[in-house]
Amino acid sequence: MSVERKWVQDDLASLLDALPPRVAGPLKEREDLHELLEVVLDLGRPPEARFPGGDLLLDDVEVSWEDLEYLVGRVGEFGGDNRAGIPRTLHRISAIRNRKEDIVGITCRVGRAVFGTIRIIDDLVASGKSILLLGRPGVGKTTMLRETARVLADDAKKRVIIVDTSNEIAGDGDIPHPAIGHSRRMQVATPPQQHAVMIEAVENHMPQVIIIDEMGTEEEAIAARTIAERGVQLIATAHGNTLDNLLMNPTLSDLVGGIQPVTLGDDEARRRGTQKTVLERKSPPTFDVVVEIQSWEKVAVHDDVARVVDTWLKGYPIDPETRWLNDVGQLMKERDIKASYQPSHALPSPDFQPEPVGPMDEPLEGRRVFLFGVGRERVMQAKQNTGLPVEVVNELRTSDVVLTTKSHYRRGPQLVRAAEKSGKPVYVLRKNSLDQVEQFLRTMAKEQDDGSRLESALQEAQEAAQQVLNGAKSVELTPQKAYVRRLQHLLAERNHISSTSTGRDPQRRVTVFRV
Repeated sequence: MSVERKWVQDDLASLLDALPPRVAGPLKEREDLHELLEVVLDLGRPPEARFPGGDLLLDDVEVSWEDLEYLVGRVGEFGGDNRAGIPRTLHRISAIRNRKEDIVGITCRVGRAVFGTIRIIDDLVASGKSILLLGRPGVGKTTMLRETARVLADDAKKRVIIVDTSNEIAGDGDIPHPAIGHSRRMQVATPPQQHAVMIEAVENHMPQVIIIDEMGTEEEAIAARTIAERGVQLIATAHGNTLDNLLMNPTLSDLVGGIQPVTLGDDEARRRGTQKTVLERKSPPTFDVVVEIQSWEKVAVHDDVARVVDTWLKGYPIDPETRWLNDVGQLMKERDIKASYQPSHALPSPDFQPEPVGPMDEPLEGRRVFLFGVGRERVMQAKQNTGLPVEVVNELRTSDVVLTTKSHYRRGPQLVRAAEKSGKPVYVLRKNSLDQVEQFLRTMAKEQDDGSRLESALQEAQEAAQQVLNGAKSVELTPQKAYVRRLQHLLAERNHISSTSTGRDPQRRVTVFRV
């Protein structure tokens, strides 16, 4: 079977023609020119070129006003964001100005159209789901976004509109770069206008897909939600390396549903078996899928974002599907289902590790257990030996948790799927032994105790935030584990106050304060 390969179009000749000859000359002689990242010209300093392997001085003579004027005269007009380009190329020319608004520095970033970069997520792109791309600067988010637009417009024959701020996606000039295929491009004069152009695209041009680069403001998040509610597929990038980063950002967290603290009444908290102050998802996510780009050959995919965020808020680590291309270009996928729900606060003993296959947030008191391959008499004996309460039920629908063994877990996929679909956690014992069942009961009891401590810690954070809002300069909280501190920071952010962690574990603690 033939394997699709990537190929690159970089238009380097256009960039070299715009550079002063004494700067372009040394570059033309390099065998690794195809790896060039940026050329930097700062007034009064020697010109530099940046490659993956390091920086290179191009000339001993310092950059002059004439050099800068030469370059400025051969590129497009600079906008309010101090960016310009070279018509019909993807190169980005960024200016640094002095107090008089004179250009005293220029960064010429090489823009490349890389075809074939979305094979790793082409099934997601074709699904019609809205996709948010994350990743560190320079990892290829915009490149993948550009290729996505081309594939959807040319191969899927969809009506695609690119909202192009600073001409990052389709290049400078009135004619877009051919790398976007038959996609249409709406230019944005300045970044603050991006949200308005997003809405205009939907209202005026009837797109099936809208492509957006670098979402970063509350207005853009609101516009994205409006677009998604109209049934238009959104594919966008946002600032942040991982979904964790996005959730910790008060503005951009709304893209995946947002987070809000909720104070429960006594009866409701007792019914849920959780603390009175909890963090919950505020609304349905704007994006169905989040893709963390680690490189062109490797990504991490969070599908069903609503479920993933809910899992994260309950304190369970999120484990995405990892995708990569092997040495021969074949797509590989991997997901560890059990690890995706291992509670971060659970500390099972070394010789017993119950493996929860679903989130568990109910207390042990009144907990109803459905047994699959585990003897009822063993559970009753374990209950008597430990003094811990548990109720065995005969129907899955009336249970709170499923208890099974490793061998039965493998033989009962239908039951496991039914339990997971209904949100019931499945605990897997290594062996059907009394010792294992007793340890299972102790583990659940410990989780109940940890839940009580978490309730107390979040309540303390909420009260401290209120003190700061009422005028206190700062309030120091009691030491907590990293997971609990993370939730305390989130509570502070939702109350629009600042927080910081100080000290060393186990005495590391959060302090909340007003800026």
